This record gives sequence, structure tokens and C-alpha cells, in this order.
Amino acid sequence: MKRIAQLLGLTALSLAFIGCSPNAEKPEGNGGDGGNADAATPADTTGDGADANTTKTKGLIAYSPLTLSNPFFKVIGDHIKAEAEKHGYETLMVDPDMDVKKQSDQMEDFISRGVTAIILVPCDRLSIGPSVKAANEKGIPVFTVDAKCAAEGVEIAGHVGTDNFQGGKLAGEAMIKALGENGGKVLVLDFKKANSCVLRVNGFKEVINAHNEGRTAGKIEIVAELDGNGARTEGYQSTADALQSHDDLAAVFAINDPSALGAYTAIEEAKRQDQIKIIGFDGQLDGKQAIKDGKIFADPIQHPDKMGQQIVQNIVKYQAGEEFDKETLIPATIYDKAAADADPELK
Repeated sequence: MKRIAQLLGLTALSLAFIGCSPNAEKPEGNGGDGGNADAATPADTTGDGADANTTKTKGLIAYSPLTLSNPFFKVIGDHIKAEAEKHGYETLMVDPDMDVKKQSDQMEDFISRGVTAIILVPCDRLSIGPSVKAANEKGIPVFTVDAKCAAEGVEIAGHVGTDNFQGGKLAGEAMIKALGENGGKVLVLDFKKANSCVLRVNGFKEVINAHNEGRTAGKIEIVAELDGNGARTEGYQSTADALQSHDDLAAVFAINDPSALGAYTAIEEAKRQDQIKIIGFDGQLDGKQAIKDGKIFADPIQHPDKMGQQIVQNIVKYQAGEEFDKETLIPATIYDKAAADADPELK
């Protein structure tokens, strides 16, 4: 009898340990990313891995950006997470790696989880439409940040981004300053899949066209528009191709810092860095450092911290049935060598 009592005591102790497992109530899975733990990480609202039963959250906000390899979208994500935690929400951040099929799979996973809201930076402004519609049908609000969804028949609950057309105009003004009275031939590295980048190029062209009007000399001529894909590798390759076709190229306008830095590498390899000016866009840390180092002339810079905070504030208002601006555009500001030299963040 004594031995039976001991065995019963051990069994009860084992069950007690199993019941208190800190992983028993945590969200499982990692979104539509094939199980990559780095690609989808739910925020731990307890901060110390405590049992989920001890902490009640208002819901789960899911975030799928264009790519997390671009620090700009990681900054947005970090501020989404921080702001969400202030309001009692968990976050789930995944990386589609610029693949609209992967992003669509992630959206399907968000829907199956029954998330509170989805924050999206579309990998393709049109092709992501069916996934957004699927969320609409399930009553899950979809918000966009940075880049809009341009698909027909979708419902977007709210958008927060940069005033990209205004930023493009700043880029045009910077290009005029960079080239001076001589003008010259310009390569545009675009990314037509993103509506934000289309707007940047349109703003840029408006200023350049106005500059050229009535001029017989000193015109700025856009001689090529090539896909930089918003990335260093494609920015490098497209610039290298353009240099083969235009040996008198005077400047490059790239729709973001990664493609601008890729362009610089191609220009440096061609030993033409002293003749060709580069205007980027974004104001990432490495882009700002390149401006200080004289590799990039200037950037219209965005404010991803404000974007992440504002989109979550809009979700909170949406959930409470409160009014909010369905579209918030944050103006870009110009960042040049003088700004870089005074920037305490830089080396």
C-alpha cells in the first residue's frame, strides 16, 4: 500500500508539470512560409514566456510586408509591434520575400487563424487582389502600409504611407540641383509592381518635364526606365546594362536605397563614379551613410516609424467603431550631404 501511494504521488506530480508547460497555450505555426521560424514570429505579449492563460490579449494583428530583407519594412514592423503591445494586441510578422504567391499563402494562413486585422505591403498591387477579397469575405479588415493595393473590387479598410508623388517631386528637384545647368541623360530604376514606386517616378517626371519646358539647352533626358526590383542585385544589373548602352549617362534616379546602392556598385566598377550622380529614395541608414560618403547625392526620406505607429492606431479606432482618416500620407523630406554631415547616427 505504501508503494502504491508513492506511485500515485509521482503521477500527480508529473501531471502538474505537464499542465504548467509554458508552451501549452502559445500560437503554433509560422504562417504561410513553409515553417520558417524566422519568417513568422508572434509577439510574446507576456515578455517572459509566461503561461498564455495569465495574459489576455485583444487579438492578433498580422503583418506581411514586401520583404524583411529591406530594413525599411523591418522598421515599420518593429513599430507596429511596439504600438500594438501598447493597445493590448499581439503581432505576427512574416516575410514573403517579394513573392506574391508566398504572400497569398500567408494571407490564407492569416484568414484561417482568424486574425483581428491584416497589415499588408502588396508584393504585387494587382495579383494580391484575390487574397484580399478572401479576407474581406471573412470579415477580416485589411489595411495597407507604404504601398497600396490597386486590384479591382477589394475593400481596404485604411492606408498609411508616404506622399510618394510629393517625394518623387523632391527627387526631381534634387536631380536638377545635382546636374546643374548642363543637364544630361538619366536612367530611372523603377519597380512597377508597387504603386508607391509608380507614384515616385510620376512625381519625378512632372518636375523634370517642367524643367525642360521651353529649354533648348541644359535639358534632362530620361533615356531608359529599367526594373531595379527595389533590390541591390537588380539595381546593379540594370545599371550595368544601361552603362553599356549609354556611355554618356549623367545620372540615375532609383526608387529606393537598395537599388540606388546597387547602381553605385555598377558605376564604381565602370570607374564612372565621378561623372554620374545618383538620387535615391527612403533614407535607410546605409543610404544615409552613402550620402555622407558622397556615393549618393540626396534622398527624399520616408518616416517608417510614424507609418508603423499610425497604422496600428487606425486599427484600434476601427475596432472601436471610431472615425479615422482612411488615407494618411506622410510627406517626404529631403536628405542631402549637409543633413548627413550633421546626423549623429552616422560614422
